[in-house]
Amino acid sequence: LGAGKTTFARGFGDALDLETPVSSPTFIVARTHPRRAEDLPSLVHLDAYRLGSAAELDELDIDVSSSVVLAEWARPYAHALSDSWVELSIARPVGHTDLVDEDEPRKVTVTAHGDAADLWERLMNAGEEFHVSRD
Repeated sequence: LGAGKTTFARGFGDALDLETPVSSPTFIVARTHPRRAEDLPSLVHLDAYRLGSAAELDELDIDVSSSVVLAEWARPYAHALSDSWVELSIARPVGHTDLVDEDEPRKVTVTAHGDAADLWERLMNAGEEFHVSRD
């Protein structure tokens, strides 16, 4: 908790140019955010923390094939969403057990699964063409 999942989701949503800002889906489990460009896929922001099984995920009827899905707490269920995904693990600084300042650095570990592994490898090998910046 407090690692920055929703903050990351907001930045991700900003990059996708959504019609509305991303907010936490904690109490409604999944929230769909349309993009300003109607021909581009919507962002489905999912919080799987309260789900008890992959069957409950299926009951949400998320159109995975035509959406960008950003799922929090989804490790046990990711395989039910897709054969290909990128997993981000966000960790707070060592020794911090309380909620930390938003400006505190985080450690992000990326693990790609299925076809996403090939895409991730190409991005990482792009060298100077691939940049990560923070405003």
